[in-house]
Amino acid sequence: MSIDKIEIYDIRVLCIERSMDKGMRSTVRGRTVAGDNDTVILMEHVSKAYTVGVPALNDVTLHINKGEFVFIVGDSGSGKSTLIKLLLRELLPTSGKVIVNGTDVVRLKRRSIPKFRRSLGVVFQDFRLLKDRNVYENVAFAQRIIQMPNREIRKNVPSILSTVGLAGKYKARPKQLSGGEQQRVALARALVNKPKILLADEPTGNLDPKNSWEIMNLLEKINNNGTTVLVVTHNREIVNAMQKRVITMKKGIIVSDEEKGGYIDED
Repeated sequence: MSIDKIEIYDIRVLCIERSMDKGMRSTVRGRTVAGDNDTVILMEHVSKAYTVGVPALNDVTLHINKGEFVFIVGDSGSGKSTLIKLLLRELLPTSGKVIVNGTDVVRLKRRSIPKFRRSLGVVFQDFRLLKDRNVYENVAFAQRIIQMPNREIRKNVPSILSTVGLAGKYKARPKQLSGGEQQRVALARALVNKPKILLADEPTGNLDPKNSWEIMNLLEKINNNGTTVLVVTHNREIVNAMQKRVITMKKGIIVSDEEKGGYIDED
């Protein structure tokens, strides 16, 4: 086949793929979601059982699209933490499919797990900062893991610290910072490698209302810049006020999935 014919063939294939993209839609629990090219988190018929009895997750199907901001809420034991651990490949499902950023995490080889996790941004309730390093070094650590050149680190770290409002605190150690400031450092560390997805597990759990809102406003700003944000929380006020997509879980199943939802009380 000549080069000209190959180019014509490639153009035709591209047109077909775009047409399929536009037409490829599906409905999940009453929501219309885009096709595979827009889906960054996919769980299909996922169950996870630890021991004999009620499974931690029971036949969960979930699609999260590129650029979405999603809250996952529910009582303790509803399956939220298990879901996050499955997305991070800390656990394997008993059955079902889990795909994150195009990676089938069930089939992921053990040696590939660290690299996969580095493609995600993760923020925890307890910050998990390196106490013997200052703010700059805590954030730079994430860049050094991926072997970013020092020249780029010197540019990227101050930039992300400025984004989270900590440009003047780069020399401070974690113990010199308030809880809200520590969570901002954790957020900067999670974002410095520009992940497509940010997972935040109870990011305001240890913060007062003022600092909680500052963190949520930062997450919304990050989402507006194109990052998909998934937040597990018990904060009823924030969920109700922000009017984002809300997925409610109870006893291992999704009981509600609303585009502009609120915190649902489940008896």
